[in-house]
Amino acid sequence: MEENFEIPAAGTFDGSDVEDMDEIGIEKEIGEDGLKKKILKNGDGYEFPINGDEVEVQYVGSFVDGTRFDSSYDREMPFKFKLGLGKRHVIQGWDDGVKTMKKGEKALFTIPPGLAYGESGSPPTIPPNTTLQFEIELISWTKVKDIYKDGGILKTILNEGENWQTPKDPDEVLVKYEAKLDDGSLVSKSEEVEFIVKDGCFCPALPIAVKTMKKGEKALLNVKPQYAFGEKGREPESNNECVVPPNNSLQITLELVSWKTVSEVTTDNKVSKKILKEGEGYDRPNDGAVVQVKLVGKLQDGTVFVKKGYDEVPFEFKIDEEQVIDGLDRGVKTMKKGEVSLLTIHPEFAFGSTESHQESATVPANSIVYYDVELISFEKEKDLWELSTQEKIETSGMKKDEGNTLFKKQKYERASKRYEKALSFIEYDSAFTEDEKQQAKLLKISCNLNNAACKLKLRDYKQAVKFCTKVLDADSKNVKALYRRAQACIQLVDLDLAEMDIKKALGLDPDNRDVKLEYKLLREKVREYNKKDAQFYGNIFTKMNKLEQLNSTNGARKQDIMSMTIDSKA
Repeated sequence: MEENFEIPAAGTFDGSDVEDMDEIGIEKEIGEDGLKKKILKNGDGYEFPINGDEVEVQYVGSFVDGTRFDSSYDREMPFKFKLGLGKRHVIQGWDDGVKTMKKGEKALFTIPPGLAYGESGSPPTIPPNTTLQFEIELISWTKVKDIYKDGGILKTILNEGENWQTPKDPDEVLVKYEAKLDDGSLVSKSEEVEFIVKDGCFCPALPIAVKTMKKGEKALLNVKPQYAFGEKGREPESNNECVVPPNNSLQITLELVSWKTVSEVTTDNKVSKKILKEGEGYDRPNDGAVVQVKLVGKLQDGTVFVKKGYDEVPFEFKIDEEQVIDGLDRGVKTMKKGEVSLLTIHPEFAFGSTESHQESATVPANSIVYYDVELISFEKEKDLWELSTQEKIETSGMKKDEGNTLFKKQKYERASKRYEKALSFIEYDSAFTEDEKQQAKLLKISCNLNNAACKLKLRDYKQAVKFCTKVLDADSKNVKALYRRAQACIQLVDLDLAEMDIKKALGLDPDNRDVKLEYKLLREKVREYNKKDAQFYGNIFTKMNKLEQLNSTNGARKQDIMSMTIDSKA
């Protein structure tokens, strides 16, 4: 199309109304402004170009009577333009029409004057108020994305990538890039460079753009100065490079070769995982799963302190059983079968503040450690829905016993979680037999009582009250529940409820030594609080008396002053 015909307005059609426009030879209207389309040849696929995409077409332009006035075929070169740029490129009828086309499609568009050259025409070829016809073939298009919607970074996809995932800030990417000035002068080139996305590379545009790319994708970036080197420019770093003058744009060809996903395993960022090789499927180990791994543990200086699973059989351990350090336990739980990852584990989830002697080296106190781990296979612990009613009761009992073992080791937080896990297997007992319901009831009482003991040790007194109350709802005469709830209530200064529970417990078990001691503690607390209350209120009364005396004195003084003032005016 010759330059004087490239006069469109911004398009308003987005291709969303073309689901039944694939009938060859049937003319249909597009939108509400009189644009008509007749398909001459169907295209391929299901995609349509959108605003910002650069399209490549062949066309023939003619009047309604068939007289030709322009053709790209005569110039033996397809015509390219960018959709959605309005009058800077093509008439609005073209903008609206081409958005309805598929790759390879050929169509005849009848364009009314309002979507063509209007009342002015395009002298000397196009008269005013002329309806035009264009036979257009959409050869291809290149996707262009305005990344920040400000024109600062325009990305044109040269080669589509794989899958749908894109890198995130913590990820480590491997890229190739070549940056040039608008005149083609080379600024910088790298065959392969690896960097963490959030740390950036070369210029601000690279980490921004790479977060929009898929693995294997290659793109051309049109970068404005604010996302390049801004007002300062850039000095060359080698003889093969040139200076970037201040306020200069760049053309960057960028390819995302690959990347390693980095994720935080714990919410406090003390355990992180970098995937070196993706695993299979979607399944991951659960608590209680038996896993087989190969692993190498290293210090920050590269010293290997442990290596397991590289002999004839992999190293095996059970998740959530403290058979390995906590960070390794948590990290492996996030992995898929066949996955290879690097775990970075801070001391809080590793060996802590004490020196630890391992099989190949000593891990110093407060060390960050690194584990290269390959998850060979795993066997998950059965999910709740896979168990029979009797298996649920047996599993609940087993989890309760595990909690008891942890409690004896003074690992109260973990013991509490184990009791809660035990309860989850028997929480819903509608399918249980009467005998099973009775077994489940006893387990619930035992687990809630033990969990209350954990919460007392952890000084979580409100939760201790909650678990004891659950026991008493099921067994109102449970002395241990009354005793432990009284303990928690004393700490919460709910002395009335504490006294009620202790007196009831003593009524049920008058010789219980622990309850008697708690009652003695309660009476001491009551005396202590009574004494404090007396002192508190005594102080208040003293202050009130002083305030009344002060007010009385001030009142007398005020009266004297007023009398003197009145006398002076007499």
